[in-house]
Amino acid sequence: MARRWLLAGLTLAAALFGPLPSGAADVPAGEGAATLTIGITSFPGNFHPNIEAQAAKSYMLWMAYRPFTTFDKDWKLTCLLCVELPTVENGNAWMAPLPDGSPGIKVRFRIDPDATWGDGKPVTARDAAFALEVGKNAQSGFSNSRLYQQDIAGIEVEDEKTFVLHRKYVCDYNQINDFRLLPEHLEGPVFRANPGEYLKRNLYDTDTLNPGLWFGPYRPVRMTRGAFVVFERNPTWKGNPPAFDQIVVKSVENNTALEQTLVAGGVDMVAGEVGFNVVQGAQLERRVGDRMNVVWKPSLSYFHMDLRHDHPALKDRRVRQALMYAMDRGLIVDELFYGKGLVADTHINPLNQVFHEGVYRYAYDPAKAAALLDEAGWTLRPDGWRYDSQGRQLKLELLAAASDRTLELLQQVVQDMWRRVGIATELRTVTTRVMFGEFLRKRTFGGLTMFTWQSSPNDVPETVLQTTYIPTEQNGWSGQNYGGYSVPEMDDLLVKMENVCQPEENAALWRRFQDLYAEDLPALPLWFRSQVFFMPKWLKGLEPTGHQYHSTQWVENWTRE
Repeated sequence: MARRWLLAGLTLAAALFGPLPSGAADVPAGEGAATLTIGITSFPGNFHPNIEAQAAKSYMLWMAYRPFTTFDKDWKLTCLLCVELPTVENGNAWMAPLPDGSPGIKVRFRIDPDATWGDGKPVTARDAAFALEVGKNAQSGFSNSRLYQQDIAGIEVEDEKTFVLHRKYVCDYNQINDFRLLPEHLEGPVFRANPGEYLKRNLYDTDTLNPGLWFGPYRPVRMTRGAFVVFERNPTWKGNPPAFDQIVVKSVENNTALEQTLVAGGVDMVAGEVGFNVVQGAQLERRVGDRMNVVWKPSLSYFHMDLRHDHPALKDRRVRQALMYAMDRGLIVDELFYGKGLVADTHINPLNQVFHEGVYRYAYDPAKAAALLDEAGWTLRPDGWRYDSQGRQLKLELLAAASDRTLELLQQVVQDMWRRVGIATELRTVTTRVMFGEFLRKRTFGGLTMFTWQSSPNDVPETVLQTTYIPTEQNGWSGQNYGGYSVPEMDDLLVKMENVCQPEENAALWRRFQDLYAEDLPALPLWFRSQVFFMPKWLKGLEPTGHQYHSTQWVENWTRE
């Protein structure tokens, strides 16, 4: 029965997408060959490097800004802004207890001597010290607040281009991907005038086009919020000269409209990191695959359902487990997503070296789901729905982004599967910006919400699972533990996974983490998505990474053949 419904849904999806107009997608859409025009499916809520993690923002940000360290296309840690990775072996890292006596390490970073802000001011160690100053303020709203407020105890400026971080000891002590500099000469006066208002008054949001905020190969020069950003070559960039004079990033939040825009030549390419969903990508490949380069990249993009752990029904683990058993995720991936995905058991992708082969897997088992709901006190009545002892119906809100019709279709599929075990589902859609900027960040969604986390190799997911990362008004809504998950064993595991470095002991911690995740279900794992890139045949040098550090971190290597 479910299979027939899904096939009918696929027919509906084809009808929704409709026939596509013909066009010459291999002709540059900008002002001649010097322009590359890119289409993406959402627009950032803000442009601050440290506030509110969003894939669309990161995609644009990396054209004009660089982190100290990152993971490359081979999933290896590498320097971008630093001269070399500091290690104990090369003498740039050494053990040094923290002020409270706990294990610590000092790590010396040397900034690229040519790094220069777009207004001609050099990027200096003072900018690093200022970033830490802002991050340590609880009202700053930094996404990775723990890195600044707990993990890094202090900073020593050795000279204009060298600083030493004194941080708690962790296995990957030289990985500071989330430690992002701020131009002290510009943002310093704004922050110090009123630290409590910095979240709203920072220049990245009030004066986004200020050249002094940027130091990448490009810088933004023109923008219409919600629509597009124009990037031009940054004259102060001293690295590999970028090939394009101008890159235009267009946001088309309706996927069908973006598809039509690509085929009609309104954009040259669509980014895989923030572009088409799998269904649309697979269908579009059949139409334009002969005149475009279509690249599928398996990725660490984790599609899941976040859920409120203070919800009267969802706070019961048995209900969460029943929701998993009631979904045929394999069928959804195979038929709705053309097999271009991998069913997830936990947050950890099987491609990751820490993946636990023995982790529990939820098979499709409606009978087991029904038994768990009975055990949890949700009784099936003759009307086909479940109620508790006080007559309250088991009804859950499922929120998704309105810009993606496949997500809306998926909502209906899940609604039908859950209906079969007596669970009522109220479907709700909002724009991507409202969903992330309000419903998630301020934790106002009603029950469950579907979206994708993009992570990095061997990433310890403390920002989404640890108690200290629950966004609250008191911490400036910082953190990404939107569901409010708080379990002492998980908190302890996440800490140990970072600082117990002996291989066998560390592997055991990762196994226990995955077992606990599968058992307790802080979120409902669905699948890992493949990213699909639609590129003109003349574009060379773009190398998808498959993780959260996007291909735009190497945009200066993109060329036109």
